[in-house]
Amino acid sequence: MVTKTYTVAFEGVTARQVEVQCTLAAGLPAFSVVGLPDKAVSEAKERVRATLETLAIALPSKKITINLSPADLPKEGSHFDLPIAIALLAAIGAIPPDTAEDIASLGELSLDGRIVEVSGALPAAMTAAEEGRTLLCAAASGPEAAWVGDCPVIAAKDVAAILRHFSGQAPIEPSRAGEVTQSAQHKCLRDVRGQERAKRALEIAAAGGHHLFLVGTPGSGKSMLAERLPGILPPMTPSEALETSMIHSVAGQIKEGGISRERPFQTPHHTASMAAIAGGGKGAKPGQMSLAHNGVLFLDELPEFPRNVLETLRQPIETGHIMVSRANAHVSYPCRFMLVAAANPCRCGYLTDPEQACARVPKCGQDYLGKVSGPLMDRFDMRLEVPPVGYQDLDLPATGDTSATIAERVAAVRAVQTVRYENQGTVRTNAECSGEILAQCATPDAEGRDLLHRFAEKMGLSARGYHRVLRVARTIADLDHSDCVRRPHIAEAVSYRLSLTREMS
Repeated sequence: MVTKTYTVAFEGVTARQVEVQCTLAAGLPAFSVVGLPDKAVSEAKERVRATLETLAIALPSKKITINLSPADLPKEGSHFDLPIAIALLAAIGAIPPDTAEDIASLGELSLDGRIVEVSGALPAAMTAAEEGRTLLCAAASGPEAAWVGDCPVIAAKDVAAILRHFSGQAPIEPSRAGEVTQSAQHKCLRDVRGQERAKRALEIAAAGGHHLFLVGTPGSGKSMLAERLPGILPPMTPSEALETSMIHSVAGQIKEGGISRERPFQTPHHTASMAAIAGGGKGAKPGQMSLAHNGVLFLDELPEFPRNVLETLRQPIETGHIMVSRANAHVSYPCRFMLVAAANPCRCGYLTDPEQACARVPKCGQDYLGKVSGPLMDRFDMRLEVPPVGYQDLDLPATGDTSATIAERVAAVRAVQTVRYENQGTVRTNAECSGEILAQCATPDAEGRDLLHRFAEKMGLSARGYHRVLRVARTIADLDHSDCVRRPHIAEAVSYRLSLTREMS
């Protein structure tokens, strides 16, 4: 007789169903796991054996074979422990076989029978819901998995509790979804003295989801501005929160089952490797780009990042997803993020400071910013010079709008875009629209078109740059409550493309 139960194998954020089969055959006592398992899965038999001994359940003196089907799909991770134990318990009659077939499970077993939390409970619950099964997992994973409302989740602290549940002695109540994680107290933009133009650029970028590049002397406030961006971004919609949480679940970054609606803000150090930024390593795990999905990827000291790491950004910025290809894995992750970068104008940092003039003007700036390739630079919607702030300005009282006030304006513009693009597939913001959609919503009036054409001709604007100016102008028009993109909107959008032309020439 062959008993069956189910679990999942992860391919990126997708959890593929795996059928766990168990058979007991006559022959010398043996315990084998087949179906392309990795080392962690092969070792599961020892953890299962120790767990059953703790429960005073003796393994039958037969040849035990566990098959993980489909056999050509690589099986990685310790979460196969629990489904292997369930299949074996069903084979020896400790659990009704028909009950085992109605559940999908994942969890690592400790030697004393406790079920240890593993990553990926949320996508596993999604797959279980699609197949109409109950999910069985560790107690710590229950609140996370229960966010998928169509899937009953049984979260147990140990295997003994599972046996009591299925025997009817002590039924386990289905898990409830965890609490929505409360947002941390954000820093306020009003704390930034001066830099009114930079604050305006930050508001435009947040409203339209535009990529932003800040260049300025050391201490001018570039990082300070970027750190206040989360405080003006609107919360994620429920669908966006689920998309992002799926990635964080696979990466093991959801704590205590709580799901946050706050947009991710990832800030990798410039020494980060390509695998850390783009994804990779064992199992082709998601990188910083994917962890920033629906949020912000902030790269401080951009030219200090390795050139090959920076070049990996080019394709994901355009497509919104990244394919992590390794010798034993080809995994696609979503990574539709807002790229914000900061850099000094040159290596010494004072190329544009008249009081501390750089001794190697202009070559110092050309060499330093030249580390960022032209194609990558062209993908920034907005490029802004952040001038130094005088100490006199630092003594002035705080002025301007608070982050809360700006956040209200940003949220209102995002709501307009939601209505505008509700029937346009994956397009959600002005920064993502292109082609016919862009032509319909961002075509400027005659004066604006004339200004844009003259700028494009004079500055040698690429087709990509031309469209990015239109997208930024559309966002500026939305902030101005204008249905039409007019000349002033084009003029302001163009000003954010002029900023670094001199340094990059």
